[in-house]
Amino acid sequence: MTEAREKIIPVQIEDEMKKSYIDYAMSVIVGRALPDVRDGLKPVHRRILYAMRDLGLTPDKPHRKSARIVGDVLGKYHPHGDMAVYDAMVRMAQDFSIRYPLIDGHGNFGSIDGDSAAAMRYTEARLSPLAMEMLADINKDTVDFIPNFDETLKEPVVLPSRFPNLLVNGSSGIAVGMATNIPPHNLGEVIDGVIMMIDKPDVSPKELMMAVKGPDFPTGGLIMGREGIKAAYNTGRGQIKVRAKAHIEPTGGNKHQIIVTEIPYQVNKARLIEKIAELVKDKKIDGISDLRDESDRSGMRIVIELKKDANPNIVLNQLYKHTQMQITFGVIMLALVDGEPKILNLREMIYYYLEHQKEVVTRRTRFDLNKAEERAHILEGLRIALANLDAVIDLIKKSKDVETARQGLMTKFNLTEKQAQAILDMRLQRLTGLEREKIELEYKELIEKISYLKSILADEKLLLQVIKQEILEIKKKYSDERRTKITSAAEKLEIEDLIEEQDVVITITYKGYIKRLPLATYKSQRRGGRGITGITTKEEDYITQIITTTTHHYILFFTNQGNLYRLKAHEIPEAGRTAKGTSIINLLHLNPDEKITAVIPIKDFNHGTTLFMATKKGIVKKTPLSEYESTRKNGLIAINLMEDDELIGVELTDGNQQVVLGTRKGMCIRFLEEDVNEVGRTARGVKGIDLKPGDYVVSMDLVRDKEDILVVTENGFGKKTSINEYRVQSRAGKGIVTSKVTKKTGDLIGIKTVSEDDEVMIVSSDGIIIRLEVKDISRMGRNTQGVTLMKLNDENRVVAIALVEHNGE
Repeated sequence: MTEAREKIIPVQIEDEMKKSYIDYAMSVIVGRALPDVRDGLKPVHRRILYAMRDLGLTPDKPHRKSARIVGDVLGKYHPHGDMAVYDAMVRMAQDFSIRYPLIDGHGNFGSIDGDSAAAMRYTEARLSPLAMEMLADINKDTVDFIPNFDETLKEPVVLPSRFPNLLVNGSSGIAVGMATNIPPHNLGEVIDGVIMMIDKPDVSPKELMMAVKGPDFPTGGLIMGREGIKAAYNTGRGQIKVRAKAHIEPTGGNKHQIIVTEIPYQVNKARLIEKIAELVKDKKIDGISDLRDESDRSGMRIVIELKKDANPNIVLNQLYKHTQMQITFGVIMLALVDGEPKILNLREMIYYYLEHQKEVVTRRTRFDLNKAEERAHILEGLRIALANLDAVIDLIKKSKDVETARQGLMTKFNLTEKQAQAILDMRLQRLTGLEREKIELEYKELIEKISYLKSILADEKLLLQVIKQEILEIKKKYSDERRTKITSAAEKLEIEDLIEEQDVVITITYKGYIKRLPLATYKSQRRGGRGITGITTKEEDYITQIITTTTHHYILFFTNQGNLYRLKAHEIPEAGRTAKGTSIINLLHLNPDEKITAVIPIKDFNHGTTLFMATKKGIVKKTPLSEYESTRKNGLIAINLMEDDELIGVELTDGNQQVVLGTRKGMCIRFLEEDVNEVGRTARGVKGIDLKPGDYVVSMDLVRDKEDILVVTENGFGKKTSINEYRVQSRAGKGIVTSKVTKKTGDLIGIKTVSEDDEVMIVSSDGIIIRLEVKDISRMGRNTQGVTLMKLNDENRVVAIALVEHNGE
């Protein structure tokens, strides 16, 4: 019992956990997830290539079943899961995953649509010609070998890798606490970079970039700008923007289609198309009418058909913004250098590769030299034998056995054991004159070869020239054209830069439908006309807001609950004259029971401009516009409201205007804006008008330089009255009569300050819109009911009025 206790070693659990975790982490870092800087391979890829060479699966031999290859790799070198090996093998055969495939696959090896490869029992493979360059001279003691997992075989620590595979094919992997993401490059360019370093060892990353232009992805695409490339090549880290290659084709009838022929690296084509369809369905991208994949053996072709009059540049820009048609490739050039993970810049990667090649070529040269010297040694013995042929034959004939003959030769002619054995093994045919000449010629050539090999070992410059010559041969044999084009950086394109600035009308209905259409849709009519249909609304729906603006303006949406939302005018979908439009809840994150009650267009959030607000209960408030510049998806508080109060109007002012409030029962007050002090965004405000019981404010406007006040009632009556008939009062007064409200006229629905050059649009509850010139509307006294501006059926009423101004606002 005591002996057993003595064998128990007490260990702190924290220490044991630390040690075990560090061991595990190092095992993942070195033995699984990170590539070696010399051959650019992780252990699994190295073992697959080496095992395939073992099996003799060279490019000139038939393909062999993948299951056989995977079995060999598992049994001999890589004791992990079979799918881990097969997946790694499949990736090395996919021309869309790896720039220069190292495995020549036969059968279904997956697709760019994310389809997985067929099971390993169905597919076949062999090494690609370029993979042979990875394994070249491996049997010439060029690299170290270590025992495999069960110490029954030897496996290479690294492959000779006669081309810079780490840069050429890239690598990605997640280890413990670190990750690598090296993009693939063009073989010819990388080899040019290696040659540049051979010619000028102290070359800088900036100079190397003249040869290595940037990543070259197997799927092509466009790299936007060089900043990310410069950062990656100088520091080992960088963000590279990659875009799909797309062009626009006209299809007739003012329609276009976008054709996508290349997509960014590692983007799943099928998922990309699904995402585009989803965005169209959710109305996040407007203007796409059809979407199909016409890709075939000849190449990729995604066709995106656009609606009539849709701006193809805007749609393309939206696709870049919202889908994987534009991605950011995060470069982390992390690799193992002498078993340690290091982040390397471009120069360091090429430097370590070149150091590896120096060692490979040095070891190969030494191996060849040893072989040549051994052979020369044998040939020297044969030459002595041929020079003393009769004596040699005589000695052999007189010897009683082979050993006696060998010893005799060694003693008489001063030969080594190997030379003596070679003479004894020589066939009689070598004694002919022609064969003797061959031996002399071979010896002469060997002496020259030995001299050459020794000179390589003695002179590093000569060694580098050998590397240069051999790598140029690989370039000549395997390099191809660059697939990924490097273009100038995409400017941060504001979407309105692609949109023609035009005057538009934006309408909002009681049920919350919004639409945009060109102002020119509505032609001016004479007073008393029936109007034209401005919208086909749902049953019991009607227009409540109508504003004129331009496509480049912000539209500020103020709600009855005192919140502010905003959109750019061009973000509101355009619809036909009779279309109902888009539900506003698809565009704004409104609360339940929240309705838009005031809408104003602004160009920007300039300082010095203020917002003046009025509520149903007669409260007014003035706040600087700049306080509303920050936005939130779920809205911004514009005003704090009392219980049962609602925000009914908002105007943009310079802080020195006169304000007019109109009430449901025909009262109006005019007061100076300066009577109201500026307050913060979330403040409540002060009283603007003293209301009679049952009355409430329906409309607010600013006097500006207008000449008249226009009054419109529910039943289509209206008039204009000189602004001079409304005296300026103190804020919070009861106001004066602005219109004689009767059963015939109906209650007041709005007031507007107008000039003779203005036009007004009047909207009825059945969606009819009439556009009138103000000069055609009768000027009458305050306490009158006005004249018919719009003829209405018994069940209809006027629900909104809006001004169409001609001063460019």
